[in-house]
Order: sequence, then structure tokens, then C-alpha cells
Amino acid sequence: MARRCSRAATSRLAGETLISPSDRATSLLCLCFCLIFSSTAEARLYTASDQIVLLTPENVNSVLINSSAAIIVEFYASWCGHCIAFSPVYKSLARDIKEWKPAVDLAAVDCAAEQNMKVCTGFSIRGYPTLKFFPAYSKPESTGQDIKGFPRDVRGLRHKIIDKLESHGELWPPACPPLEPTSQAEIDSFFETNSAQNLALIFEESNSYVGREVILDLLQFENITVRRVQRSEEALVTRLGVTEFPSCYLYYPGGNFIRLQVNIEARTFYSYALQRLPGVVRSGKPPPVTVEHTSTNTTQEVWRPFNRTRVYMADLESTLRYSLYVELAAHTVIKGYALTSLKKYISVLAKYFPGRPMVMNLLKSLNTWLQTHTGDTGDQVSYEAFKEILENSALAADGALPEGERWVGCQGSQPHFRRYPCGVWTLFHVLTVQAKLSEGSDPQEVLNAMRSYVRNFFGCRPCAEHFENMAKESLREVNTFSAAVLWLWSRHNRVNNRLAGALSEDPNFPKIQWPSPELCPSCHMVKDNGEHRWNQEQVLPFLLSYFSPSSILADYLEDESQVRAKQREKRASHMLALEAQWPGDRKAREASDPGTHPPSTQPTVQEEEEEEEEEGPQDEEEEGVEGAAAVEMVGKTSEPTPWIKRESVVGRRRRQVNRKPSIVGMRMRDLQEDIVDLDSFVNQHYKAKALRVAAASSHIKRRTLQRKVEQDPEPGFGLGMELDAGLGMVGLQPLEPDFRHQGKWLQKRELNGPDFSKQTSHRGRWMSVLSIGFSKVDISLCLILYFLSCMCLLAMYLFFKNRLRLRRVKVALP
Repeated sequence: MARRCSRAATSRLAGETLISPSDRATSLLCLCFCLIFSSTAEARLYTASDQIVLLTPENVNSVLINSSAAIIVEFYASWCGHCIAFSPVYKSLARDIKEWKPAVDLAAVDCAAEQNMKVCTGFSIRGYPTLKFFPAYSKPESTGQDIKGFPRDVRGLRHKIIDKLESHGELWPPACPPLEPTSQAEIDSFFETNSAQNLALIFEESNSYVGREVILDLLQFENITVRRVQRSEEALVTRLGVTEFPSCYLYYPGGNFIRLQVNIEARTFYSYALQRLPGVVRSGKPPPVTVEHTSTNTTQEVWRPFNRTRVYMADLESTLRYSLYVELAAHTVIKGYALTSLKKYISVLAKYFPGRPMVMNLLKSLNTWLQTHTGDTGDQVSYEAFKEILENSALAADGALPEGERWVGCQGSQPHFRRYPCGVWTLFHVLTVQAKLSEGSDPQEVLNAMRSYVRNFFGCRPCAEHFENMAKESLREVNTFSAAVLWLWSRHNRVNNRLAGALSEDPNFPKIQWPSPELCPSCHMVKDNGEHRWNQEQVLPFLLSYFSPSSILADYLEDESQVRAKQREKRASHMLALEAQWPGDRKAREASDPGTHPPSTQPTVQEEEEEEEEEGPQDEEEEGVEGAAAVEMVGKTSEPTPWIKRESVVGRRRRQVNRKPSIVGMRMRDLQEDIVDLDSFVNQHYKAKALRVAAASSHIKRRTLQRKVEQDPEPGFGLGMELDAGLGMVGLQPLEPDFRHQGKWLQKRELNGPDFSKQTSHRGRWMSVLSIGFSKVDISLCLILYFLSCMCLLAMYLFFKNRLRLRRVKVALP
């Protein structure tokens, strides 16, 4: 059918006129598929993540010619609907026979790509999809053997490959063991000629493929040999007392034997059980050993015994620590799509991470800052600012993340095994399960956050590419929270399949299809034909229970009080460091403090001007003294840190440059503005009169700065934003009683000279009433506007006066 489709479509495009109605209909169908899947044609059907060799004109000869393994090649066109429909089956086949690779490998070539047309033409390809079998050590002139009428399911394709291997010929693939049935004579002399510790015998019917499939599944493992015994071998069947077919027996030297116990007598269960036998290891891998500690170049970590069937909070917190402090630190500035990805990641953590209160406080405060933050140069965040909030956030005094990493369930036999990758998968599983249990609104929320984080921040770039390929393939099909949990689980198993046997695999923790039959027997089942199948109706409850917050163990966690104490000490030292960096240290303040110098009886005009210029920095230095006092209190108490923590140097300087006018009575949550010194305003704008009074006075004492509580029995008035905010109207309203009695300290200049105070007290009182709540900038603007208004009125008066005079002159003329 596929070849007829291709030939009909090709004939039509070539301009042939004699086309039968059936061929015309088939051709139109193929053209429709071409239009519908045009985007797929551009992206091709297979990637390197599919464990399929992608053939090109550059590598086709090296892959197919004189290869030590037999090769199955699919010739396809990316626009062909049948090829698109067959591609998931071919991918599944690659994962299913992944352990057969030393003997059999899969390849594919896209004949729709112009650069590959010469390759496809050279192998006489006329229709798609076409499968060809290339035996081991194929000659350069070989065009392969057509697999005609190949089935469209994994099981049928697997049997076709075995049939081709058995009819291979003389040049047998060196890595492929014998697939023919064994005899009793061979079994009796087996241990005399072989060094394998275990011999497994698969008893089966003559038409069964189970024995041959298990033989190829164990191809990459040492200390194990598998042979198949047909039911017709009556002597051996009777000797071992075999009554069920298929069944598996372990045969030992001396004629001892034992039946292999499995949940279901099927290929998958046999292969899994045999790979876990004592002494059986993957080729090239060291045998598993008991680990007491893991060593690095500088440290030696003690091994922490743990339950392999449980999740540990220590692994989740260690994953967060590495993610936030190491992986994100590689990005100096985070902006654009990366910043959006970071916001999604932190938002999901703050919403679904089942952590301890201190960790949740930190994540929520970090999320609040990140969601509302926009840098001065646009939508971007520097990692230094992110780390500043992470370590010294005043938004959550009780927020903290334990220092260092304590891997428990994710620890490996060596420091370079497992750990962070294991922690990331565990974290993502926990988040998807928690989203399911919380009944959120978007089933893809966690998966999309994971996808964007891995794409932008995950350090292993090939891993990120593989994950992105899986997400592109089927993430859009997730429409429920249960589907999200199962999607991540199935993709994790796919990754385990791809990485099994890789150098990154820990020999103590081999990568398997999880959960294992021992961990969840009901999760595994077989079809009527004996093919393994996952029982997702049982897998989902298992996942929800395994990764639920109530199942997470708190072993090996650092005590929360100790973590908070360390965090407070770290914040206190950070604040002291910032205090030391701020201009005007403590010695300078003490030197400029008026109380440390004897008062002068004859202040000069220059001294008065210098004193006025020093008022601003003096106030700021006094704020620094208060901040230092607060820092000292932090180290002495276990209560939450008060809201007086000093901000970062960058933010502090920015606030000094762009300082907003202070208004008494307005409740500013973010910033606590300084109270205006009203008497200094009087002295500044009426300095001339003050100096004349000072000259006439017999003695004037020098003014000093004092802290004084504002005590006014009369009701105070402040500026409030009580009126409609849309109109931008501001009105006076009485201050609340608690505002005047909350211990707020107002900074005020006090004049000690009796004569001077008598002459200026009346004016100062009225000026205080008139200018209450206004800063120096406000007063200056008011004076300028008043002057301009007067000038405008004067100009209008002169204009209309002259105009009226001209009219009177005209009326007076005859």
C-alpha cells in the first residue's frame, strides 16, 4: 500500500496521464498527508534521542559496509503519512531491543531530504517506508535484503529480526550468541568449556521466541549464559521435571538446578530477574560493592544507609540548593525567556514544594520578589541581586535553606554518580504528584515549568536536548493531572532505557524500567500474546503514594533551629559588611558628633553654613547607627528579624539618588522616609534675619542635635490619600492616636538661646503649621510657583490696563 501510494504520487508529479481511479484516490490521500504534516517534514521523524542511527551521505558507508553488527534500515519520506504513522513503532522497537545493539542495530534515512536522494537511489528505493536488512560484514556493492510485508507492531518486528539473524549466513555477528536449541550433551559439558557462573535454561515450545529474545536481552551481561531448550528434548525435560512452557531454570555445576521465581512467565520478567542475579554485571562495569564512604579530591563523605523504596527530604533540599546556588550562578544576567522560565520555576516551587516551613518561607519570599521585580535596564535580573534576596532577604525573616548538600536516596557509589540528576527527577515527580493532589488549574503547569527550566538552565546540554525532544513529541497531549504524572514517569523510564549501560550508570544502582516487579507487582502485566504491558491503573496510585508528602522521610535533615541560627549569623555578618562599606564609618561619625567638642561661644557665619550643609549626611549617619544597633540585636534573639534590615548597597544608593518627598501621615510600607526638620527650614530661608538677631543678642549658644519625642496635646494633622485615587486628590485628615504614640522619634533642632527662641518661636510655630508635611524641595517649588503666579498676574494687569487706556482714547476722538 505504501509503495503504491508513493508510485502513484510520483507518477502524477511526473506528468503521467494514465492513472486508474483507485491510484488517483490513493495519490490524493498521500498529497493530503503531505500538506497536513508539512511541519513534520521540516523537523524530520527521528532524532538522536530515539537511539536510531541517522544515515547521511557522509556516514552511510561506515555504518553499513563491513559492520560487525547486522543493521536494520528504514528508508522513509518525512511527508509520507504511512511513514509518520510507523515512526512511533520504530522508536519503540529501538527501545525494546536496546540490549541487542552489539549484534543488531537500527538506522533510518530521510529520502525526502534532497541531500539524501543519492543514497536512497543507490539502494533502489522506490516507495516508503521500506525496511532493509544488512547482514554483518556487508560488501560495498550490497543493497541489503528487503523485509517485505513487515508487521506494524514491535513484537512482530522483533520476530522478523530474529528470523533474519538465524538465516544470516556464514559471517555470523561476533557479538551474537548462538540462537539454536541446546541439547543435554552440551549442558553436561557446559561448565567444562565456559567460565560463566550462571547457566539459565529457557524451556519453551518449538514456535516460541521467548528463549531467543532472552538470549539477546542478556547479550551485554557477563557471568550469565542463556540457552533455550525445546519441549521435544524429553531427556532434559524429564531430568529437571519441567511441566510448564515457557519456564526458566538455573543450572549449576554438579547437576544442581533450581527454578527461577518470577511473577509472570514472560520474556520481560525473565530478563529482569536474570540481570539481577549475584555476580551478573554489565560488560565493562565493575561489580557492585558495599560502600562505606565516597571520596573526592578534598573530602571524604560518610555513606548514609537508606531505604531504596522511599523518598528523602534531604535529597529534595540538596537539589534546591544546587539548582539555586550552582546552576543558576552560571548565568550572570537572566533576561528574556530565561527570566520567564525562572519565574515559572520558582512559582511552581513556591506553590507545590512540600518543604519545611523555613524552606517554604524562603521560596515564597523569593517568588514574591521575582514576580514583581523589573530591573532598571529592562526585564532582567542579575544573579547577584537574586542571590542577595536568596541569602539576606528581609521579606522572610524565617526563610532559610540548609547549607551544603546531603544526598541520601540519591547518593552514588562514587561522587560523580547519581546525586543531582537523580534529585532533579525526584523533585519533578514530587511536584507533579503534589499538583495532582492539590487539584490545581493547569495540568501542564509543572511540566512546562520543568521544560523551560531544563531548556535554559540545566547544565547537561545534551540531556536538555533529549528532554526537549520528548516534550515536543507528546507534551501537548497532556490534558489532566493524572496524565501529567504518568507522562513524566514514562519519559523517565525512556531516559533510563537510553542510559542503561552508559558510563554514567552507577553499577550499584543500574537503570531499570521503574517500578520493578518487586516494588509494584500489580503494575506489571502481559497481553494475551505474552508481551509485557504496564497496568497504568495501578501505576498511577503507586506514584501518588510513593511521591506524596506524607511518604517523604525526614532522616538526615539538619535541625531547623540550627539552620536558622546559621542564617541569622550570616545575615548579621553581611549587614555589618555593608555597614563598613557605607560612606562615613563610625569613627567619622564620632568625630563629627557635636557632643564630642566643646561648644563655641561665638559661632561664625562660615560655621553656620557648614553646619547647615552637614545636616543631610548627619541624618543618614544616625540612620546607620540605628541599623547597626538592630544588627546587634539580631545575634542576641531567636525571634524573627525586625523589618529594619539594611538593603543592598545597590538599592540603597539608588534610593539616595531618587529620594521621594516625605509626607507625614502616609503609611509607606516599602520605605520609611525621614521626618522634615522644620526649624532648619526656617533657619535656611530666614538666615539673614537670624544673623541680625544673633548679632544683637548678648550671648547665643551653639545649637545641638537631640532626639526628642514630639509631644503635642492638640490633635495633629497629616496628609492622607483618602480621596479618590483616580482624581489624584490629597486632603488633610487627623492622624490616628496610635501614630502619635507608637514611639516614632522625630528629629528636631532645638534652639537653646533664650533671646533667639523668644523672637523666632512665634514665627516658627506658624511656619510649622503652614509647612507641615512638606520637604525642602516642596517649599522651594511652592515659592517658585508663587513668584511666577505673581509675575503672571502683574503682566495681565498691565496688559488690560494699557488696552483700556487705548479704548478710552478712541472714544474721546471726534
